[in-house]
Amino acid sequence: MNNERKDSISPEELTRSNEIIKKIQDYYAERIVGQKNLQNSLLICLMANGHILLESVPGLAKTTAAKVLTDAVSGKFSRIQCTPDLLPSDIIGTQIFNYSNNSFETKIGPIAANFVLLDEINRSSAKTQSATLEAMQERQITIDGKRYKLPNIFVVIATQNPIDQEGTYLLAEAQLDRFLIKEKVDYPTVNEEIEILDRIEKDVFSKTDSILTLDDLSFLQDLTKKVYIDYSVKKYIAQIILATRCPQNFIGKQLAEYVNLGSSTRGAIAFMECSKALALMNGRTHVTPDDIKALRYSILRHRISLNFSAMADNVTVEQIIDAIVGAIQTP
Repeated sequence: MNNERKDSISPEELTRSNEIIKKIQDYYAERIVGQKNLQNSLLICLMANGHILLESVPGLAKTTAAKVLTDAVSGKFSRIQCTPDLLPSDIIGTQIFNYSNNSFETKIGPIAANFVLLDEINRSSAKTQSATLEAMQERQITIDGKRYKLPNIFVVIATQNPIDQEGTYLLAEAQLDRFLIKEKVDYPTVNEEIEILDRIEKDVFSKTDSILTLDDLSFLQDLTKKVYIDYSVKKYIAQIILATRCPQNFIGKQLAEYVNLGSSTRGAIAFMECSKALALMNGRTHVTPDDIKALRYSILRHRISLNFSAMADNVTVEQIIDAIVGAIQTP
């Protein structure tokens, strides 16, 4: 890989970014025990100004982790508890009649914030889920035919329980694809569980002082865009995405038969944007193939659709991803 170039990121900018990232990581570590992958994924989405979907059974601190990381930045935060009776207007807003002047006024919903937590998104109906599509993709909402721009920094953090839980609705492929990352949250270890109990005793979770401004986050996001990614790494990404679409040409017929649908171009874009953030988190101004490999599950697990045969044979999407990435030559 050819990295012989004049860096567009100065040493001073890199030093400042390292300081900001360290502050966020320390703030998170003080309040959340373990869950390193979750921390990295949330931070990547903040840096890339993208959206994240968190999945696990209830009670594993998905909501707490999301709130902690957004508390670190002094932006506007909204929390929306998704339920079956939640309406699209409850999220994006609606027209309200004002009797004092006999006219309709627009009331913008809670979606118009810097950080929006959609808690248990798969408990809301498909109609309500679709209300967030325009906001997540176009960063705008439409009420009564008029468009309203959302803040420049706009990150949706959605949580969901496994889809086989009673009273949940499967997210549509178009909805899933708009999430930059999907992260699964695992159970803590015994020692981590004990540490959680100790911290609850000490009431560390009640501390919500912001340590960064939106300007700090804007600087981090602008710097992330300037991280260099070589042509060979872009080609590596494109080959991985192609392999998800034509798996029979890369991983053999037996495994390929489990794949129902491969990744869209959004998967390639997500690889590029997230790998830049990960490189900057590691103090580098350029992306390496190892960054792509490290992100393979987070980027692809919700973009590769498996059929019922995979479920019957206990084949996971992570196994398919490993086979695909292993079949592509590393540059």
